[in-house]
Amino acid sequence: MDQWIERPFDWAMAGMLAGLIVIVLLLLIRNFVLGSKLKKLRKSYTQFMNGSSVENLESVIIDLKQQLDDQEEQQRSLKQSVDGLMEAVRKKRGNIGIHRYNAFAERGSDFSFSVAFVNDDKDGMVLSGLHGRENTFVYAKPVKEGQSAYALTPEELEAINLALRQDK
Repeated sequence: MDQWIERPFDWAMAGMLAGLIVIVLLLLIRNFVLGSKLKKLRKSYTQFMNGSSVENLESVIIDLKQQLDDQEEQQRSLKQSVDGLMEAVRKKRGNIGIHRYNAFAERGSDFSFSVAFVNDDKDGMVLSGLHGRENTFVYAKPVKEGQSAYALTPEELEAINLALRQDK
């Protein structure tokens, strides 16, 4: 032991050696961790390239761009088709309104009627049935934009308004 006390530089050398050993061990551990990450990165790169070389990468990108352009064109075409269908549905004569009333106030009851068949643009027709004691008369009037070439009665206008309120 006297030797150790007499040689303080040997203690310093032993401490430095221990420190170097710890540093080397830490560097080895770090090297293994980086190697593992590199292996995962290589695997991802291989899957991404799918057997393509760097020279083929340009053609891969061009193909992807072409596919994207094709999909955008299909989307535009589908949007136009849907817009056309929506316009066709809107113009269908699917709104129906019925208004019953008493055409002759002095006698009878609500056997007279007006039925409107119109689309959202107020195009279509109105049927009116006037019920009397002896006869019933039925009239049909074309409707364009809520108006007709023939005079519309208040009951017929009410039927048109009822038909248009159904969707709201």
